[in-house]
Order: sequence, then C-alpha cells, then structure tokens
Amino acid sequence: MRVFLSALGIAIGIATMIAVVGISSSSQAKLLQELDKLGTNMLVATPGQGMFTGQQTQLPKEAPGMISRIGGVRSVGTTGDVPEAVRRSENIAEAETGGIALKAVKDDLLGTLRADMRNGTWLNAATGRYPSVVLGHVSAQRLGITAAGQQVFIGGRYFTVIGILDPIPLAPEIERSALIGWDAAERLLGFDGHPTAIYERSADDRVADVRALIAQTANPQTPNAVSVTDPSAALQAKAATEGAFSTLLLGLGGIALLVGGVGVANTMIISVLERRHEIGLRRSLGATKGQIRVQFVTESLLLSGLGGLAGIALGGIATLVYARAGELPWVVPLWAVTGGFGATLAIGTVAGLYPAVRAARLSPTLALQAA
Repeated sequence: MRVFLSALGIAIGIATMIAVVGISSSSQAKLLQELDKLGTNMLVATPGQGMFTGQQTQLPKEAPGMISRIGGVRSVGTTGDVPEAVRRSENIAEAETGGIALKAVKDDLLGTLRADMRNGTWLNAATGRYPSVVLGHVSAQRLGITAAGQQVFIGGRYFTVIGILDPIPLAPEIERSALIGWDAAERLLGFDGHPTAIYERSADDRVADVRALIAQTANPQTPNAVSVTDPSAALQAKAATEGAFSTLLLGLGGIALLVGGVGVANTMIISVLERRHEIGLRRSLGATKGQIRVQFVTESLLLSGLGGLAGIALGGIATLVYARAGELPWVVPLWAVTGGFGATLAIGTVAGLYPAVRAARLSPTLALQAA
C-alpha cells in the first residue's frame, strides 16, 4: 500500500501536468482551425471619430465600390446600421430590443465573411427588396426563433425570417444582428445609405498593402476619420495567450510531482530500514556498495516510472474527455509526454539517491546482527 500511494502521488502530478498542457493545446488547435477556415486576410473599415468634433463620422456611400477597386481586393461586403428595434411581435415594448441591432446588408456579405447558413437562405437581389430578414445565431436565440418562416416586427411591419446564420467568430457583431436587404432598408425604413462597416477580403500577400490604402480610398477627404481593424488579430491573440492561465495550473502540477517525489524518497528510506538483513546478507555474499546503490536507485526509478506512465494515461484520458465535451480536437503534445516522463525519472533518481547511499553504507556485520 505504501508503494502504491507513492506511485499514486507521482501519477497525480504527471496527470495534472499532461491534462493542463493537453487541454490548452486542444483549445489552441480549435482556434487555429477556425483561423484556417476563416482566413486572416479580412480587414474591416468603420467610421472613426472626427479629429476636432469627437463625434462619429460617416463613410461615403461610394466607399464600398472604391475599396473594391484597390489592387489585391477580392471581395467586399457592406453593412449599414438602421435605427429600428427588432421585436418578436408588436405587443413587445419598443425598448425591449434584447441587444439586437438592425443592419442593412448587400448580397456579397455572406461570401466575404465566409459564413454559413444554419438553415434557410441568404438574401438575394429579389428577397433583399422586400420585408425579409436573416438573423445571426445569437439574435435568433434571443428572439426565440429556431427556423426560417417565422416573423419579427421591425419599423411598424412584420418581416419574414428567411434564414439563420451559423456562428461567425470573425464578426461577432453580425451574430447579434438582424440583417435586411439594402434596398428594403432604404425603401421601407428610410435608411440613409451610408455604410457603417465595410468588410474586405484580399490576397494573403497583399493584406498589408491593402490596409495602407483602405482609409484614404474609402474617404479621400478625411482618411483619418476611417478606422481599419483586423478581426482575425483577436483570435490570433487568443490562441497565443490560451496557455497563459495554464502556467499556474502547470506549477501546481509540478508541486504535486515534487510531493510525489518526497513520497518515493520516504518509501525508499523505510525500505532500507526494513531490509537491513537483506542488505547485510547481500554484502556478506560479495555484493559491492555500488551494486547496492544501483539496486535501490533502480527500484526508485521503477516506482517513479510506473507512476509516470499511469499519470500520462490519466492525463491523456482527462484531455480526451474535455475535448469531446467541448467538440475540440484531441491534442497532447509529444514534448509534454516525453518531458513529463523524463521529469518522473529525474525525480525518481534524486529521490532514490539518499536511500541508496544509506543502504550502501550499512555494515554487513551490523546489519546481520540487527536482523
């Protein structure tokens, strides 16, 4: 039981370290997969604040077309804010917006964002002229709408929901919006036609060049009043810092591993005391001090190694359960496995040195007499 508990201490320490590294790596892998799918070549131009007034400026109506003519730009999607509430029905107070924004959009927004429809269809040249609306997945949840065909109340009339979007990590503002056609917004709701966000996709090798030109192209008169952002930077930063909090847990795992090493050392010291007769007998039969030291260091390594293998298995299983629950890829870095197992062997060696030296120093005569 003493040997089992000592090995268990090692196993818990290694399992904690493997699980922490594995969970962090799995989360990073998920983010990187999203980045690969969504791309890092999208920029967003939005109105900034006036240099002297401090008030929000407007983008020219011609800005999307001008940006599309920049060399390297492949697609442009446009949205414009419409100051109307989106409600489930006319019986709900207008102030109860649920945080849902209403945006006018142009047909090419879906392709530019590389978004997918959860169900229903996207706006097109026909539906974009009539009271039709596409909901982001968050806005659909808040409105209690699960499928196309239902209606929402906007600007004094009902709009038919023709589709619901899947999550869009690069454009969370779209997830919380209701989207209507540009023509319908102008004709039915008095939309002024000024874009409030212009999304553009460019060639991967032209992103920096396009970014340098967007502001002065979108608003040649006041380019400083145009804000240009890279939405993929947030995901990249999140992926880079995913393991920051894990450092603390990794340290706790290291402490548990050291405690396990102390347990191994204690077990080996007690083993030396209990096996003095065996040690004396071996020495009297010709075993050298070096052979005695090797024997006890080897036993310590075996004890730590078995605990390490058990810990690696437990950590891998814990990571697998977490990954499956969160629909993440299962990733356990090889360096974590080899490093963790190497740490157990190092701790086993250090923990066994003192008991081994102590066993080798026992006098054969005194050891046999004590027995």
